[in-house]
Amino acid sequence: MSEKVRLGSRNVAIVGPYLSGKTTLLESLLFVTGAITRKGSVKDSNTVGDSATESRDRHMSVEISTACAEYNDIRFTFIDCPGSVEFAQETYNALMGVDAAIVVCEPIRDRVLTLAPLFKFLDDWEIPHLVFVNKMDRANIHVLETLHALKAVSSRPLVAHQYPIMQREVGAAASADPNFGGEQLTGFIDMVSEQAYQYHPGAPADPIPFPEHLKQEEHTARAEMLEALANFDDHLLEELLEDIEPPQEEILKDLKMELGADLVVPVFFGVAEQDYGVRPLLEALLRESPEPETTAARRLKGKASNTPIAQVLKTFYTPQGGKLSLVRVWQGKLTDGIVLNGVRTGGIYRLMGQQQQSLNEAVAGEIVALSRLEGVKTGDTISTERPAQLAKAEQLEPVYALAITPEKRNDEVKLSGAITKLLEEDPSLAWEQHGDTHEVILWGQGEIHLQVALDRLRRKYNLPMSTHMPQVPYKETIRKPVTSVHGRYKHQSGGHGQFGDVFLDIKPLPRGEGFNFKETIVGGVVPRQYIPGVEMGVREFLVHGPLGFPVVDVAVTLTNGSYHTVDSSEQAFKQAARLAMQTGIPQAQPTLLEPILRVEVTTPSEFTSKVLQLLSGRRGQILGYEGRQDWQGWDNITAYLPQAEMQNFIVELRSLTLGVGSFHWAYDHLQEVPEKLAEKVLASNGHGHNGNSK
Repeated sequence: MSEKVRLGSRNVAIVGPYLSGKTTLLESLLFVTGAITRKGSVKDSNTVGDSATESRDRHMSVEISTACAEYNDIRFTFIDCPGSVEFAQETYNALMGVDAAIVVCEPIRDRVLTLAPLFKFLDDWEIPHLVFVNKMDRANIHVLETLHALKAVSSRPLVAHQYPIMQREVGAAASADPNFGGEQLTGFIDMVSEQAYQYHPGAPADPIPFPEHLKQEEHTARAEMLEALANFDDHLLEELLEDIEPPQEEILKDLKMELGADLVVPVFFGVAEQDYGVRPLLEALLRESPEPETTAARRLKGKASNTPIAQVLKTFYTPQGGKLSLVRVWQGKLTDGIVLNGVRTGGIYRLMGQQQQSLNEAVAGEIVALSRLEGVKTGDTISTERPAQLAKAEQLEPVYALAITPEKRNDEVKLSGAITKLLEEDPSLAWEQHGDTHEVILWGQGEIHLQVALDRLRRKYNLPMSTHMPQVPYKETIRKPVTSVHGRYKHQSGGHGQFGDVFLDIKPLPRGEGFNFKETIVGGVVPRQYIPGVEMGVREFLVHGPLGFPVVDVAVTLTNGSYHTVDSSEQAFKQAARLAMQTGIPQAQPTLLEPILRVEVTTPSEFTSKVLQLLSGRRGQILGYEGRQDWQGWDNITAYLPQAEMQNFIVELRSLTLGVGSFHWAYDHLQEVPEKLAEKVLASNGHGHNGNSK
């Protein structure tokens, strides 16, 4: 193609659940467009997508991959997104920059529910999307059943754009796989033209006569498609009411308009591994997916100018250490060395997996990578002027944690800088230095998510980590008051000695009150200048109580004491107060407290009873449940749950709910630990059940 002719563009995300075959579909799309001459496979770790080492090690996508292909004068930029719920943030961030999405799924009824959160996100943001039912060679339900199951989890009407032609297999091999229904995909009927086609390995499909045995089924599905389109087109509705066959051009025009407005969801069927259904899918993207200008008008709310505006969809740190920002150009033109948000960019690149093609410029509608955008984060809007920030995907709350320590002590100084870069690449990670346990805690979306992050720390930054489950930040308090607890500190070592003498009243406070100190000294038995030392000594003791944890919800009153005119000092009274607390707190019946979280669990209603059992089995207190707002067939369950029971809660919750259950949590209050459990905690912490150190 001549350099003078600028290609049109389409930006398409490939999304869907884990194992649905997204990376295989990308490989097929690149192959049939001639972008690659030989297809790789996920199993052989040689695909264009999943090019990151962490993806290849696990044979699964753990970050987005970008690839380009030219087809009929359009440059397609495909973004292959992870399917695991643990990497959903990657997918959501990428979806904010595309013109359309292909939702890939399997024809297995039990797995259709896993699409619900994805459909909800796409519809909430009005992102046009098509469905590609992959692995039709493994279908275990009828085509119409597949459509029915898909419709149940989508708030937009699904319309079959094509009807698959299946041929029954005979022999023992057909029933060896429990997910295999005994039929193979051999072709399809285009629902617009009603022309039937036969698939051929490695070649485009050929027209064939209409299969008469499918006439009734195809007619039913086509009528449903036309009725769905007619809901948004009065002229088409009139034609249907008068039994007039609408022209193909009108149907295609309606499909383009209604797909572009996210009013309907066209459905395609195929086997990506054999390239079956991939060419018709490409043709539909070409004809019916919205142009970049349409998407930009929607995202920019119609305020167009020539000022360059782009948005960061993903941040990469390359093995060589350089920063790359994948951006969607919404408006204007980006040129080499352009200053965006006050930062001079390095090069502009088109990505093909791990390969980079250098560019001189990028125009509106393109997705490219910019180097050296220091200080600019994923989701940020960038411009030559001060831009209004475009909407970005909500950041997912972390639900799983590990405490981490560098294997080599000398590496502690490098940890903060490396984790900062890690969080730039993956905003769904978080970290904290816990104030009570003094652990460095890495937070994420699940076990695999954190393992991938730890792999990156080791590979990219030479920071191997040791990990363990975070400690529960237990506290302790007292059950009964004690009065006139005496503490005397007397020390003589030549010259001035040390003398402090105090009497303290110690009593419990209501839960959540913290610490309170006061004095009722009369007659100057403890001079005013020494009283702050008494409070300091009390506070220092409370940091580490007799059970080994910080003491809370305690009131201490200095009631009496005595001093020496020469030997007394603030330091001596601090020591005297510590001695009094050391005597008094064990007499006040110390007891262990645990943090209780308020959790809000979201789950499909069919799993609600199992989730209630899961919460109860983890000492949870159910506060109630109700239908989830704007989520048909989903429930919200609110409960109190001890933090000690949260360690693997997300793992079990996902296991019970096909991976789609989730929760939000917040610290709520402290509560006494049941006696038997307290004994276990104290034993593991080196204390006996009476609270005295062994």
